[in-house]
Amino acid sequence: MIREFRDSTPTEELEWHMDRRDRQVTVVEGAGWKLQLENGLPFPMIAGSTYTIPKESWHRLVKGHGNLKVLIRES
Repeated sequence: MIREFRDSTPTEELEWHMDRRDRQVTVVEGAGWKLQLENGLPFPMIAGSTYTIPKESWHRLVKGHGNLKVLIRES
């Protein structure tokens, strides 16, 4: 599935959460957005890169500049 997060999204909507399945998240477009996994510091999400989010692990997005569009694959 493709998901888009707008730069107008309120920060409080980008709260810590966990998913029921493993996810592979590929950044299609976006600048300055970061991903933070539990027990870690936020790190930049780079266009064209893929990030693994293990099921049932806490994570959140940190807002960047412009919109963020990602391709999400679940297993």
